[in-house]
Amino acid sequence: MSSNRSGLPPREQSQRRSSKGSTKKKKQSSGARKFLKVLLTVIILLVIGVGIYLGSMVVTLNDVIDETGSPEAVAPENSAKVKPITMLLLGTDYRPETGTHLTDVMMVIAINPETKSATIVSLPRDTRMQMDGYKTNKINAFYPNFLAKEKKSGISAKQEMKTMMSKYFDLTIDYVVVMNFQGFRDVVDALGGVDVNVDANMCYRDRADGTDINLQQGAQHLDGDKALGYVRYRKSNCSPKTKASDDFDRNRRQNEVLHALMDQAKSMNGVLGAGNVIKAIGKNVETDFESAQMKNMITTYWNISKENVDFMPVTGEWKSPYVYLNETEFEQAKQALKDELAGTNLPAKDESSSLDGK
Repeated sequence: MSSNRSGLPPREQSQRRSSKGSTKKKKQSSGARKFLKVLLTVIILLVIGVGIYLGSMVVTLNDVIDETGSPEAVAPENSAKVKPITMLLLGTDYRPETGTHLTDVMMVIAINPETKSATIVSLPRDTRMQMDGYKTNKINAFYPNFLAKEKKSGISAKQEMKTMMSKYFDLTIDYVVVMNFQGFRDVVDALGGVDVNVDANMCYRDRADGTDINLQQGAQHLDGDKALGYVRYRKSNCSPKTKASDDFDRNRRQNEVLHALMDQAKSMNGVLGAGNVIKAIGKNVETDFESAQMKNMITTYWNISKENVDFMPVTGEWKSPYVYLNETEFEQAKQALKDELAGTNLPAKDESSSLDGK
C-alpha cells in the first residue's frame, strides 16, 4: 500500500475505470513506487494483527515497541482502545544503496475502535502541493527538506509533516509513521518469501542503485529482493525488452503480493517468523507513537477484517512535473476520513475474513 532514486523510466499515462463501471479518462497515479502500500498495509493488517500468533514472542514484541515508540504514557481518554485516531504513513525510498528519503508513498489513515474499521487515503508522490506558508513543490520532497532543516529549526521532520498534512486534510493528525523500502524486503524474508504468479517476463537493471529485476513468467516463490522488483517493475531496458507495465498492472501486483503476504502470515511460516517480522519492522520504522499506545493498537485491532479497511487512492492528471489532484476525489477522501472518525463510515462486516481466521 512511490522517486527520483531509482532511475526508472518515466511513467506512462493510462486510463482509469471508475468503481461504478463508467469509463473515465485514465489518470496518472503514483505508479510503481506506490508499491510500499504493500508494506504499509502489512503494518496495519499484519503487524497489528500478528498479536494472535505471538504467544511466547510477547517479549520480542515489547522490546521492539519500547525501542520504536516514545516511552510516554497515554491518557485513558486518548487510548486507541476508546478513541478514534489518525496517522500519517510515509513510505520513503531509503535503502542502503540509495540513502535518500523521498516520501514516495503518502497515506493518511483514520481508524475507529468502535467500528473496528479503517479508512486509508493515499496521494500520488508527484502531487503538486500549494498551500499558504509552504513553497509550492512535489509532495514527496517536503520530508527530506524538513530533515535537512531539523538541526537549524529545532523541529523534527515528522512533526513538520504532521503539521502540514493536518492543514492539507483539514483534520488533526495524531501520529506519524515513517517506513522504508528495506522494511518491505525484510518482512517478506521474515515470512520465508512469498508465492506469486508472475504474469509476464520482467527485466530492468539500474547499476546506480543496484536494481536488478529479472523474473520469468509463471508461478514463483520470491524472496524479499525479488518481490520488491516484482511490485516495482514498470518498463524494460534489457535486450530483448520485456513488456512494460501500466498503473493498473502495478496496482494488481501490489494487491496480489499483499494478499499473499497475509496468507503467509497465517501459515506456519508466519507463526515462526512473527518475531522476525516485528524485528524487521522495528529496524525500519520511525514513529512518534507512545509505546503504550502501540500496544493499545495491537490489542484493539488484532482481529480487524480486511473487508473493513477502505482504500481510497486519490488520482489526478499528470502535467509535467506535477500531478494535479482530482479535487472531487480529494474532497470525498477528506470527508471519508472524517466520517471514519465519527463512526459513520461503516464498511460491510465479514467476520470470516478477519485475520485470526475465525
